[in-house]
Amino acid sequence: MRIYLSRPHMSGQEELRVAEAFASNFIAPLGPQLDAFEASVRGYLGQDLHCVGLSSGSAALHLALRMAGVGAGDEVWISSMTFAGGIFPVNYLGAHPRFFDLSAASWTIDTDILAEELAKAAKENRLPKAIVPTDLYGQSVDLDPLEALAAQYGVRLILDSAESLGAAYLGGRKAGTGGDAAILSFNGNKIITTSGGGMLVTRHKAWADEARFLATQARDPAPHYEHSTVGYNYRLSNICAAIGLGQMEVLDARVARRREIFARYQSALSRPGLTFMPEPDGRHSTRWLTALTIDPEVTGVTREDIRLMLLEHQIESRPLWKPMHIQPLYAGAPYHGSGVDEGLFAHGLCLPSGSDMSDAQQDEVIERVTARLDRGR
Repeated sequence: MRIYLSRPHMSGQEELRVAEAFASNFIAPLGPQLDAFEASVRGYLGQDLHCVGLSSGSAALHLALRMAGVGAGDEVWISSMTFAGGIFPVNYLGAHPRFFDLSAASWTIDTDILAEELAKAAKENRLPKAIVPTDLYGQSVDLDPLEALAAQYGVRLILDSAESLGAAYLGGRKAGTGGDAAILSFNGNKIITTSGGGMLVTRHKAWADEARFLATQARDPAPHYEHSTVGYNYRLSNICAAIGLGQMEVLDARVARRREIFARYQSALSRPGLTFMPEPDGRHSTRWLTALTIDPEVTGVTREDIRLMLLEHQIESRPLWKPMHIQPLYAGAPYHGSGVDEGLFAHGLCLPSGSDMSDAQQDEVIERVTARLDRGR
């Protein structure tokens, strides 16, 4: 690709941090850089939290679900529009997902539908073990009602904040600070990256301690664990954490640039039939990716017309996530909603949004999309 959807954007400090790790010979998946990276994220989030660096966001979700007590046969209620890595850990534990639609006003989980179904489930004695809402495309879910519902029904709340480090909820509260735990991702296409990696963020010290124990394969059983405890090779490499330290220095700048890119797209492509992802009052999205929908009835052009045209010019774009309830793997799984997420998938597109994209590159994307829309059918 000449213009990528979202490629890594280095600050210039990463090599220095990695060199420090090499000089100290902490090459294994533990060391001072990992400790410092966890402390840096904890300091950024700004609450009484515990952070555990892990090999991926999926690893973080797996551990969080396990510590929430999720096991075989349990239900986990989850946003249907999510990345595969945000649902597969449910399968790892033998649990069953129940999928939920999005709110058209925020493109995050519809809390009204969730409240209705929790009330029904409580009466029928079938409450879920955990709820996992997703911060889509860098936007925080509606935290206040979600936390209130989780407390009301005694259900664990685990936030999939893989795409939203740097975002804020009402009053400036950082995304990734809510619920019993949140998971972050530092994959190569995220706002900041450690090449590959993730983090578990939790208010429960016992959860953080157990996560560290389980993530190092349980080689040295602690007194309060069974010797038969099965652990996982999930700890984040100290070298990758060193990269993360350099990235944390520019997190806010990267968010500001992506928001600027979103605003330029929105201004240049504001026309009937195009709808950009909304940002409810009081929330501050990272705009990790610029997401919009294209109505073919109005524009005469489909999402695929635009995507394939851009591909011909080596410009990467991508459909919005395909809802999990319409994936073959989850055929027949319970789903609650009116299909807002299905409509977003059918007509939604993510435009190149990398923070290192130049204005000239973005202008080219805008010009090519505009020309294709003007041509219509």
